[in-house]
Amino acid sequence: QLVSDIEQQIYSCGEQEVSSVKVGDMVMERLSKLNEVAYVRFASVYRRFKDIAGFERELLQIRERKTEPVAR
Repeated sequence: QLVSDIEQQIYSCGEQEVSSVKVGDMVMERLSKLNEVAYVRFASVYRRFKDIAGFERELLQIRERKTEPVAR
């Protein structure tokens, strides 16, 4: 479903070319809502963490998103 959603969004934007960065960001956004572990695994490769500090920053962002109030 995630891949189908991204594919549909790409086709609906009407652009001839879509950058890999834009596709990667779409994947990151959806994975963060779908599965935290899958998100962190993808992020570790996609963002090319060079050290543990980068990894920890990503985990902190996940924790912060979990504590943010849900917009209605």
